Amino acid sequence: EILQSVPKFCFPFDVERVSQNQVGQHFTFVLTDIESKQRFGFCRLTSGGTICLCILSYLPWFEVYYKLLNTLADYLAKELENDLNETLKSLYNHPVPKANTPVNLSVHSYFIAPDVTGLPTIPESRNLTEYFVAVDVNNMLQLYASMLHERRIVITSSKLSTLTACIHGSAALLYPMYWQHIYIPVLPPHLLDYCCAPMPYLIGIHSSLIERVKNKSLEDVVMLNVDTNTLESPFSDLNNLPSDVVSALKNKLKKQSTATGDGVARAFLRAQAALFGSYRDALRYKPGEPITFCEESFVKHRSSVMKQFLETAVNLQLFKQFIDGRLAKLNAGRGFSDVFEEEITSGGFCGGKDKLQYDYPFSQ
Repeated sequence: EILQSVPKFCFPFDVERVSQNQVGQHFTFVLTDIESKQRFGFCRLTSGGTICLCILSYLPWFEVYYKLLNTLADYLAKELENDLNETLKSLYNHPVPKANTPVNLSVHSYFIAPDVTGLPTIPESRNLTEYFVAVDVNNMLQLYASMLHERRIVITSSKLSTLTACIHGSAALLYPMYWQHIYIPVLPPHLLDYCCAPMPYLIGIHSSLIERVKNKSLEDVVMLNVDTNTLESPFSDLNNLPSDVVSALKNKLKKQSTATGDGVARAFLRAQAALFGSYRDALRYKPGEPITFCEESFVKHRSSVMKQFLETAVNLQLFKQFIDGRLAKLNAGRGFSDVFEEEITSGGFCGGKDKLQYDYPFSQ
């Protein structure tokens, strides 16, 4: 069933109107199963856009698969069918390697298994790099705010690689939270009605199809046009975020030194820690009982703007999911330590009252 739907996702543009030269080569679509598990479709258009090479995988290894697709396209162009089949067979049969271990598939295919637990870096992360280059800081901030308000969001571009990179890149900056709603990095023509869905979504649409979507008279949709670098929104979501958090984030993103390494990802991580880090102060411990989260305590805040934002935040799916995940780990007796918790501690984003209570669940 999945394989039957794949070809439609491989040509997510108006094939009558535009050629492959115009849409670019690499892009990645996503198929989400019933359990909300994402399977990625890594694609490379070739032969003038008449052929699409596609690798399906649960592993978000964009750079590895794009490189591999280039090798396969090269075999195809040179009619080296045996090499092509051998590489695919070798890839299919290879067990999932541990992070940072080398993998040899053939003479031409060698890669190191990526570590996806760290923050994405520029230029190593293709998605984040393309997103940061293509979209200006103000629009990145507007989009971030719209995502934190769980809006219906459409991103459009004439280049498929930029389009899907902007969807994957912007979503990654919500870490440690994840977009919980409809998530379609590139929408094929036969599914354009998804844009009329009443629930939140994050959808990429190739520019050759955008007029068809606009004809559907969409309501309350935030639209980012990457080609013109313009964002239209009926909401003032950015104004609803605490201004000190926004200006600190904006200043960091405009610094030259932020543009490489994990600077961009870390700037957003700090904003997430500033907005949500006080969740730790709202955890409630009673001996012999499960640890719980006290919403009332969480939204109490000195700043009225922050209080207002947190009152909205507690109803967000992405926040609820985050809290449920943290409580599940704590109540299973598993401490956790990740870059988000480190950022909360180093930035002093939780009150630290009853510090001894708070130390034991978070692995130091």
